[in-house]
Amino acid sequence: MNNLLRLIRKPVVTEKAEALRGAENVYTFAVALSANKRQIAAAVKQAFNVEVDEVRTAVMRGKKKRVGTIAGRKPNWKKAYVKVAGDQVIEALESPTDFSEEALEEAES
Repeated sequence: MNNLLRLIRKPVVTEKAEALRGAENVYTFAVALSANKRQIAAAVKQAFNVEVDEVRTAVMRGKKKRVGTIAGRKPNWKKAYVKVAGDQVIEALESPTDFSEEALEEAES
C-alpha cells in the first residue's frame, strides 16, 4: 500500500485547478505516468482519507526548452482530476479563507 502514495507527485495549483476545486469539488494532482485511475483513486483515499467519486486523467506533453544553442524538452507528465464525494474536502489543500490582520497574527504566534 505504501507504493500507492508514491503515485501522487504533487498537487497542481493553478487558477483553473482552483476554480474546479471551488465549483465542482475536483482536486488536481500530478501523478506518475504509469498510474491508472483505480490506483490514483486508492492513493488519494489512503493519503487524504476521503471517498473518491471519479478520476479523469490527461497526459501533458513536455514543453520544448532551449539553453543557448542546445534544444531539449521537458518530460511528459500525467495530470489527474479527482472528484471527491459529497461535501468532503481535502484539508491539506484548502486555502485559508480569513486574511484579516488578527487572524494572521494568531497564525504566526
